[in-house]
Amino acid sequence: MMRFLSRRLVMPNDLNFAGSLFGGRILEWIDEEAYIFAACQLEAKSLVTKHIGAISFETSAYQGDVVEFGLGVKKVGRTSLALTCVVRNKQTKQNICVADDIVFVHIDPATRKPEAHGKTKAELESIKIETPE
Repeated sequence: MMRFLSRRLVMPNDLNFAGSLFGGRILEWIDEEAYIFAACQLEAKSLVTKHIGAISFETSAYQGDVVEFGLGVKKVGRTSLALTCVVRNKQTKQNICVADDIVFVHIDPATRKPEAHGKTKAELESIKIETPE
């Protein structure tokens, strides 16, 4: 299930030379939004980004556009959580970017070694999240 939880306004400093949303900026936002989602789902702060799989840029966004981030759990491992993120235009609902297979690993903050997070996919799917309207 894809949950659209947050939004950002595309500002002038987010644009590339062609006047559209810079791909690097959107990837920065995806990593941040995915971390927040994973940390909330696992109720843990000690997570690191392990992998970001396929990234597909589908349409452009421009200054003044509001983009929203949809996140869903793809797979739950013993120490990891894999997510999918869809970034879309709030007004048109067109997908701007899809990042699949974003993997976070739960680590022990002292040793920095992977550590079991103790959650199952069923537990995570049962979590109720309030979404903005």
